[in-house]
Amino acid sequence: MLPLTVIACKIFQGLIESYLPPEAAARATFLDYGLHATPKKLRLAVQEQIDVLPEPSLVLLGYGLCGNGLDKISAGVHTLLIPRTDDCIGVLLGSYQRYREEFDSQPGTYYLTKGWLEAGSNPLQEYEQMVAKYGQAMADYIIDTQYKHYKRLALVAHTPEDMERYRQQAQRVAHFCGRWGVTYAELLGSKAYVARLAELAVLLSSNGGGLPEGTPAPEDFVIVPPGGELRQALFLR
Repeated sequence: MLPLTVIACKIFQGLIESYLPPEAAARATFLDYGLHATPKKLRLAVQEQIDVLPEPSLVLLGYGLCGNGLDKISAGVHTLLIPRTDDCIGVLLGSYQRYREEFDSQPGTYYLTKGWLEAGSNPLQEYEQMVAKYGQAMADYIIDTQYKHYKRLALVAHTPEDMERYRQQAQRVAHFCGRWGVTYAELLGSKAYVARLAELAVLLSSNGGGLPEGTPAPEDFVIVPPGGELRQALFLR
C-alpha cells in the first residue's frame, strides 16, 4: 500500500477532499489559482511539492495539462495520477466527452471559473491592467487582438451555489466582451469526474500504485509510475 496524497489547484478544494479518506484529505495541498497564468511557475510549484514528500506515495494531481504547465513533471519515487484533460474545464463539466461536445458545438468559447475570477485572470481585468500600464488606445489594440475571435463566454461551476456566487462577476466580464459580439452562457458541471478520480486514487494506493491484475488502463486518466515523467503526448487522444 502507498500513502495517498493530493496536490491540486485550489479550485478543487472541498470537492476532492469530500471523496478522500480522512488521512489523505489531511495531507492535501491546494495551490494558488494564479499559477496557471505562468505555466513554468505552475510546473515548478507542483514539482517542488512532489519532491518534498517524505516517502514514496500515490500522488493525485488535481490538474489537467494546463497550458503544458504539467508537461515534464517528474514522478521521482512516486506514482502520479492525473485527469487526462487539457485543463480543469473537462473535470468541472464532469467528463472529457462533455467537454468535447461543448468544444465541437461552440469552438469559440472562453470559459470562466471561480478560480480565474478570483485570480483576476479574465479579459476585463486584463484590460484594466493594460489601460493603467499602456493607456487606452494601446490597451484596446492588445485586448482586441487577443480576444476578438471568441464568440461565447461561459461560466462553469460545479454547484448551483457557486453559479449564484460568481454570476454577477462573470456577467460583468461578458458585458465587456460584448465589444466582440460575445454571448453569455452558464454551464452547470458535475462531480462525476472528480469522484472517479478519487476512487481510482484509493484503488491505486491500496494496490501499491498499480492496477489490479486484469483491470484495463483507464482512458480518462494518466498514471505515471516511479521514475516516469508526465508528457504532453500522454494527454493526446
